[in-house]
Amino acid sequence: MSGGSRDATGRPAVTLTSLAAQKAAGEPIVMVTAYDHPSARIADEVGVDIVLVGDSAANVVLGYDSTVPVTVEEMLMLTRAVRRGLQSALLVADLPFGSYEASDEQAVRTAQRFVKDGGADAVKLERGGTSVDRARAVIQAGIPVMGHVGLTPQAATSLGGYRAQGRTADQAERLIQDALDLQEAGCFAVVVEAVPAAVTELLAPLMTCVVIGIGAGGATDGQVLVWHDLLGLSTGHVAKFVQRFADLRTDAIRGLSAYSDAVRHHEFPAPEHTYAIPSTELDALRTRLSSTHG
Repeated sequence: MSGGSRDATGRPAVTLTSLAAQKAAGEPIVMVTAYDHPSARIADEVGVDIVLVGDSAANVVLGYDSTVPVTVEEMLMLTRAVRRGLQSALLVADLPFGSYEASDEQAVRTAQRFVKDGGADAVKLERGGTSVDRARAVIQAGIPVMGHVGLTPQAATSLGGYRAQGRTADQAERLIQDALDLQEAGCFAVVVEAVPAAVTELLAPLMTCVVIGIGAGGATDGQVLVWHDLLGLSTGHVAKFVQRFADLRTDAIRGLSAYSDAVRHHEFPAPEHTYAIPSTELDALRTRLSSTHG
């Protein structure tokens, strides 16, 4: 997405430069996940800054038990759909588990596919450690990278499950160092997930890149939530940090139940839902059918 370009509404396209300017001006950055074309169009319409095709699609769209099984091909399909729905927001795609950890070369090849084949503006990868080297290699290949520290779902098993991170001094210090290492590697942004707000308040002043929080308090430059969580489409357990801003699942159940009842009671379709044929044409058709099948 070229700097200074504008979407069909005239709104400037979001770029790394504009995000840095938002941070400098203290203007909160809005980020949300999306996984299909209609959702992307809605996100763009309301002026969301960053849209993430998250590997959370594994759970909320594809029905997997965790983010681990989702494949590059599945993520690319979803990324392409979102790309077709966006004109203004910056599009970031998650690199799925197993697609970047083995080597810098693997990370670069996968990232290139998401940019070239998926239309992503940037990619996101999880954790510090060796992931810092992978991030640096991808950035040196000319692809912007968003880091991710704290609760990183791809590594949830090794972190003791889906639980808050950085709740001891040792954990918090490592988490802060991971974020700083990702920043030093050249990441334009870092997501901080499920971390005590007090730890984020210590981290934020050390960061010159954009910091996006999810369950990390309000000291960050912006916030991200999963589409299905914030709109009330998720079922089962929802993380403590989620606020539901709508209840679309209840609305969907109500609407589908009404449709089902209308069909079963012969109330739908009504005459206003059908198409007409001129009476002369209908008479001609009846005559032909009578002579052919009478």
